[in-house]
Amino acid sequence: MENDQPQFLEAGADLRRIAIRERRGTSPGIFWLGGFKSDMKGTKAAALDAYAAASGRAFIRFDYSGHGESGGNFEDGTISKWLEESIAVFAGRARGPQIVVGSSMGGWMALLLARALAANPRLAPEARLAGLVLIAPAPDFTEELMWKNFSPEIRREIETAGQWQRPSAYGDEPYAITKALIEDGRNHLVLGKPIELKCPVRILQGMLDPDVPWQHAMQLVSCLAQDDVALTLIKDGDHRLSRSEDIERLLKTVDELAEEASR
Repeated sequence: MENDQPQFLEAGADLRRIAIRERRGTSPGIFWLGGFKSDMKGTKAAALDAYAAASGRAFIRFDYSGHGESGGNFEDGTISKWLEESIAVFAGRARGPQIVVGSSMGGWMALLLARALAANPRLAPEARLAGLVLIAPAPDFTEELMWKNFSPEIRREIETAGQWQRPSAYGDEPYAITKALIEDGRNHLVLGKPIELKCPVRILQGMLDPDVPWQHAMQLVSCLAQDDVALTLIKDGDHRLSRSEDIERLLKTVDELAEEASR
């Protein structure tokens, strides 16, 4: 049963306060990794929570530092910090096989989490990956989708002022793209070389996505050649993939992977 109020976990040397919502249930559980500037109360996370409640499956979701109900400032966030928090929540709360669902930046986090667990299974001795479901995954987005597409003027502002205020397509207020975010992201790039996850991967990608082009998902698939990978291209799909038909497709994909992992 999930409590209306979040629980909290401290992550990192600076003890960042991370908000978590956890629903107890059967295995395989579902572990949610949200996107950049999103939170765990979004449409897809809420739909997964309802699915978990109806199916009796365990479900864990959380907010990165600087997001949602967690502590900290968004401007202080980096890929390293958010990955550290993802590992801390997975290791501290997940038990048994897990279907990790990552949306946008959460797709990058899922790949990095899987890579970290493969390199050191002792990071989470009581949990393991049973599969990944990636929604409009954005691995390497700080470099490939941001820095390489920024104008010389924006790059100069980031380098000299330490940040640039980016207008938001999903809200009224701009948000900071920091020099620390860009530079730290370069320590976690995964594209352009083989990625071996040793678990099934399902990718859902809209072809009308203005933020993560469908070709980006194709590039990821080419790096996952050794794994069981299926890519679903949704011709009229956008970045969020939050329409009722998109949610239905997501839940069906998660349910199929969960059933496979239960055999």
